[in-house]
Amino acid sequence: MATTTICRAALVVALLAAPGLHAAEVAGVKVDDRVRVGNSDLVLNGAGLRSKVFIKVYVGALYVGQKATTPAAIYDSTQPRRMVMRMMRDLDADSLNSALDEGLKNNHTPAELAEMKPQADALAAIMKAIGKAREGDTITIDFSVDGVVVGLNGETRGKVAGAGFAKALLKVWLGDKPADASLKKALLGS
Repeated sequence: MATTTICRAALVVALLAAPGLHAAEVAGVKVDDRVRVGNSDLVLNGAGLRSKVFIKVYVGALYVGQKATTPAAIYDSTQPRRMVMRMMRDLDADSLNSALDEGLKNNHTPAELAEMKPQADALAAIMKAIGKAREGDTITIDFSVDGVVVGLNGETRGKVAGAGFAKALLKVWLGDKPADASLKKALLGS
């Protein structure tokens, strides 16, 4: 019996010491160091709090194939990437959609916006179909060379084709005029 207890204790110590198993924590929300998207293992590039006028909106975490400190290295990558938003409050579909739409408008020219209008409309339809995101819900957006895939609490809710749109949408968080400058800095690991 003593041998079993010693083996269990040794296993617990080994697991606690293993790199990549510890989760980061932001605003009381545990953030995984790694996630698996399809056949790809992604690492946490950075995580932070999205707030608006002192209201905690969500904890955002950006996962990439290889860590990067510049926005261009992330949105120009051909590897899968994932943005995770763990909701800190209830948010209706219109608010979700308008925040993403505003982020697109702030980081693209009118000509670029006109070119991506079909994809932006498809994303808006997905967000509206999600309805209300509740406190504790997790929204994921997977970015690839094929476009984006939106999920809610582990369930795929829709896809938008186009690598160019994936890059454009990443600029909502990483562009020159991000939704939240402190969140951008955190997502870049600073």
